[in-house]
Amino acid sequence: MNKKLFIQIKNEWRSNLWLAVELLLVSVVMWWITDALYVRLAVYLEPRGFNTEHCYKIEMGELTSKSPDYTRRSYEERSTDILELADRLRHRSDIEAVSLSHNSHPYNGSNGTIGVQLVGDTLETYGRVIRRQVTPDFVRVFQYQGANGETPEQLAEMIERGEILVSDNLFSSTYNRPLPMTNYIGKRFHLNRDTTSSVRLGASLKVVRYGDFQSGSESRSMVYKLDWFDKDQELCVRVLPEHDVDFINKVKADSESQYRVGNIFISEVRSFKDIRRNIQQGTYNAMRNNITIMVFLLVNIFLGLLGTFWFRTQQRRSEIALHKISGATNRDVFIRLVSEGWLLLLIITPLAFLVDYNLAYAELNSWRNGTTLEMDRLLACIGITFLLIALMIVIAIGIPARKAMHIEPADALRDE
Repeated sequence: MNKKLFIQIKNEWRSNLWLAVELLLVSVVMWWITDALYVRLAVYLEPRGFNTEHCYKIEMGELTSKSPDYTRRSYEERSTDILELADRLRHRSDIEAVSLSHNSHPYNGSNGTIGVQLVGDTLETYGRVIRRQVTPDFVRVFQYQGANGETPEQLAEMIERGEILVSDNLFSSTYNRPLPMTNYIGKRFHLNRDTTSSVRLGASLKVVRYGDFQSGSESRSMVYKLDWFDKDQELCVRVLPEHDVDFINKVKADSESQYRVGNIFISEVRSFKDIRRNIQQGTYNAMRNNITIMVFLLVNIFLGLLGTFWFRTQQRRSEIALHKISGATNRDVFIRLVSEGWLLLLIITPLAFLVDYNLAYAELNSWRNGTTLEMDRLLACIGITFLLIALMIVIAIGIPARKAMHIEPADALRDE
């Protein structure tokens, strides 16, 4: 049967040539769409490196001199009041961990950057490295994990000792090769090229992503101990799962009687579920629009293939009739027609691969992990594209073929 298919395709080379060109164009366009969707989904599903479930941000306010309860406080006294407020929250039976930080919590639209350089070496970071200034319990609140399996408790002890933590990919993207920071644990580093002082690397962290739509390769960070305190800093808590019921209202109910220290008070409590949604709403909307456009393009591609194969199958009614007169069953005819479409798809797939490869090499598709050309991703997207087109061919041939096969052979031949 395969030999007969090749002979028939060769004999009808003019019409098959145009169909092959159409399949080639469809394959390349579908690969580009599939690649874009693949990257978005793959990035979203990457490990985040943190956990905000059961976490809340408590915003602090400060009484002004116009308030009758206002008392004059020095900077040191204000800092002590903030630490006292955090300590009172820490003693609540429904709270697991409490931390203070500066521009550091997940889904934060305001961040600082820092440079890191290995002492006695030219190895250093270039570009954007997120700086997270935190109290030790920060890694317990958001459940950071060490690349060597260090627990949040162990990481908190390192921060308490004044050691730094860095994401395991700190140098990898700078030098475009794997440089796991686990190799440098215990080494000393300069910060921002300040050669007068150095800090010890306590642990390498599993990559902590900036958000749900930024890949790990784009997220490099460093964590070190916060040694100053202000009311505008982030007071974050992790609530015990069994007590995470109406937590916001419970804290607000106790805020005036228990959580006003000096001039510092609790002004707002927000769940990280809301923070996450609000900070990423624009990205969600853009992604939804992009996916809608891509699905619309896929539907149009399917309709185009449907029309092409429908017309092609309708033109072959007499051929279908001859097959049935020769003893072929409906199943035999269907397999024969679909096999022709699949064979043409197989023939153009190597050409489509070359086109797709060159487009990725020219950086005309989506970026991920600092590149547009990843062989495993390229092959996966081409495979998905092949299967989608193969399914489209089955549907596009099956519908008109089924109608054609229900016509009596004599009537079909008489019409011809």
